[in-house]
Order: sequence, then C-alpha cells, then structure tokens
Amino acid sequence: MRIRKRPPTHPGGILKRHYLEPLSLTISELAKMLGVSRKTISKIVNEHGSVTPEMALRLSKAFNTTPELWLNLQQNFDLWHASQKSHDWQMVEAIAV
Repeated sequence: MRIRKRPPTHPGGILKRHYLEPLSLTISELAKMLGVSRKTISKIVNEHGSVTPEMALRLSKAFNTTPELWLNLQQNFDLWHASQKSHDWQMVEAIAV
C-alpha cells in the first residue's frame, strides 16, 4: 500500500474548484439541476458530506464525467482518513493463501 503524507482532496473541493467556480454556478443552481436539496450539495461542497453512488450518477450526467470518478475521489478521501484515524489495522497479520 502506498503511504500518502497529504490527504487526498475531498470530492467537494473538486466540485467547487473545477466545476462550480469556472461555470459560475451557485450551490442552489446546481442543486436544482441535479434534483436534490441545496443542503445536500452544500454539505458536499463544504466537505461535510460524502458523494454517494446516487450522487455520483447525478454529477456524472451533469458534468459529462463518469460515476467512478466521483466515487473514486470519495473512496480515496475516506481510506486516507480511516488510515490516519486509527493505526490498529496495521497490527493485522497477512493470511498466507
């Protein structure tokens, strides 16, 4: 496993800097386009919420990307933070297969 010193960017940061800002979209406008609440988008953009598979599908359709892009961003973010929060997982011994 590759050890990263810096955390991966939250998908909300990518959404904000690479999509909302360049397109001059507000959180409210994006929420309406995606058919979700403003609060849902706000939580993701402000890095307090996660991109779910359903949201990944919506974002991929809206921005002509893939759902995997959004899910991979979220997964990388979550795994890095899980690895930093606890080190108990490092005590597990590999099982010979």
